[in-house]
Amino acid sequence: MTTTNPTPHIDRELDLSNTGRGVWLVKVPKYIANKWDKAPGNIEVGKLKITRKTGNKPQVQLSLSEAVLCLKDPGEQSIPKDHRLGVSNETRQSLGVFSHAVPSNTDSVVPESEKLYMEGRIVQKLECKPYANNTYYKLKSESIRKASMPQRQVQQLDRIVQTFKPVAVHKHDLEYQERKKAEGKKARDDKDAVLNMLFAAFEKHQYYNIKDLQKITRQPIVYLKEILKEVCNYNLKNPHKNTWELKPEYRHYKQDAPVEAKEDKHSSDSD
Repeated sequence: MTTTNPTPHIDRELDLSNTGRGVWLVKVPKYIANKWDKAPGNIEVGKLKITRKTGNKPQVQLSLSEAVLCLKDPGEQSIPKDHRLGVSNETRQSLGVFSHAVPSNTDSVVPESEKLYMEGRIVQKLECKPYANNTYYKLKSESIRKASMPQRQVQQLDRIVQTFKPVAVHKHDLEYQERKKAEGKKARDDKDAVLNMLFAAFEKHQYYNIKDLQKITRQPIVYLKEILKEVCNYNLKNPHKNTWELKPEYRHYKQDAPVEAKEDKHSSDSD
């Protein structure tokens, strides 16, 4: 069984000539990263100043250029110019920096392979932090103010917006009203037909409440009670309180005669 890959594999060459070069991994604040993204590629974005003292770690300072500091929108807060960089050696992990070069001639019959370069191995990590001055305090205060602003705000509308207009009557309310009207206007069945349904029901059970009889006959409650009063008694005492049963003259419960009585009768007839 063979499988085919819709996208052909592209060979890449890896240049390892700079494997032994040490590289710094620098973490900068977001406001500096945004400025550097806006900066064109032909200007200076800042300078590093490294001070070495015997017996102490080297002190690294970053000073942003005036060209970068001027890259701001109207009303945007100024950012600090000077920053210090805390240095820490990286010995627990082996990290590298890679780059790639896109082939210049992409229309050729035989495409050139994309080449990868290893720029070096990370030997130190630096974290860029601003100095505590008035510029930094104003920038931080503005960021806190923007973060505390609610995402949703109340707006006053000067005209009617149809999408916000409430619905007066919902669909399920209309269906309920139509169903109630249909039940309220239900025509009364013939009295004899209702009596036949009642007698058939009382042949199965001796006692019924009014709700069950209404479900069986599907008659208006007032009309059904009128018929029940003629042929039924309403129980007011336990154990069958609040139920209806047939009057004695309408009951037709079958009772089997004793076998002994039938035998005596046959014997007397034979004598």
